[in-house]
Amino acid sequence: MHAPNTHPGRLHMNGFTRVGAVLAVAAIAFVIWNIISAHRAAANLATATEDAAIATVSTTHPKPTDPTGSALVLPGTVQANIDAPIYARTSGYLKRWLVDIGARVKAGQLLAEIDTPEVQQQLSQAQADVATAQANQSIAAVTAERWQSLRKTDSVSKQDADEKASLADASKAQLDSARANLQRLRDLSGFQRIVAPFDGIITARETDVGRLIAAGGGTGPELFRISDERQLRLYVRVPQSFAPQMGPDTTAQVSFPDRPGVTFTATMDSTANAIDSTTNTLLVQLKVDNAKGELLPGAYADVHFKVEPGARGESLLLPANTLLFRSDGIHVATVDANNNVVLKPIIIGRDYGSAIEVVHGLTPQDTVILSPPDSLIDHDRVRVKAPATTAAGA
Repeated sequence: MHAPNTHPGRLHMNGFTRVGAVLAVAAIAFVIWNIISAHRAAANLATATEDAAIATVSTTHPKPTDPTGSALVLPGTVQANIDAPIYARTSGYLKRWLVDIGARVKAGQLLAEIDTPEVQQQLSQAQADVATAQANQSIAAVTAERWQSLRKTDSVSKQDADEKASLADASKAQLDSARANLQRLRDLSGFQRIVAPFDGIITARETDVGRLIAAGGGTGPELFRISDERQLRLYVRVPQSFAPQMGPDTTAQVSFPDRPGVTFTATMDSTANAIDSTTNTLLVQLKVDNAKGELLPGAYADVHFKVEPGARGESLLLPANTLLFRSDGIHVATVDANNNVVLKPIIIGRDYGSAIEVVHGLTPQDTVILSPPDSLIDHDRVRVKAPATTAAGA
């Protein structure tokens, strides 16, 4: 028997062949693994990107307001029923003043006096002008009467008689003018006494002894300011949504920061009967009795109106951080059953600071997104956290 062919060179080549095949298979496997890994990484990245694009939001539900009604609290400004600046009607120097701020005065009471030497000189001249005009008118009247008598006997011409009568009429007109000027200066001289036009309290004094006073009708500096504070006017700007409730029988409770725990009753006086296009509010004027002088004109006040339940239908409360301000109005972002965003336009009522009242556009069943991103649009998909149970600030 012959031994198998075991030539060493052939055996060596066969070994290299097997090693090469193994390496080729390994290389192919490595390439395939890399391709699979790359596809898997791309799929994971796409999934992660898609998950990151879905916003995670917190939600809440609108809560009904108090069905028994509530108070509408608005800022107001108190003014005196009558408030007037007092100006000088004649020029001169202030001779003396008799009242200062805080003084209570009666109508016609003397407040100050103005020294007017120029006016006195003009008054004396006007009196002399009247005397001159009166003398001229007397001689002209006598002359005209004589010429009319002579005309009856044809001693003078009709032309001459008519001229004398005309001169008499002109003299009478000059006398009337001089008398009118004298009366004007007498009235002007009377304005050197500054008197109170009505009962009230002096709230400002803007002059002093020796100061030059210029006659003015609201253009120059005021000398005094007087207010009648026995009844006050209270001005409040009421939002348009509450304007229909401001009727002739409307009352309000008024409180002042300087009188804590004390309230005053204000009654309706009138309204502007028009909505201010800038603020969308109705200007309301109320009356407050201040016969005891407890309240100060110009003060700030909190005005509490009682809002009747159901006056505008059912209203809801939402946290203030749910609002989205868009070009077409105020919206909130809600979430439907498929976690898709639905933007809803709303009409708001009162602003409580941390919460707002919604009078139209929502139901208690709506799921509203808290602090929604400005980039949210309809049909965006979101991830919802556990919803809040109450409306903040309600």
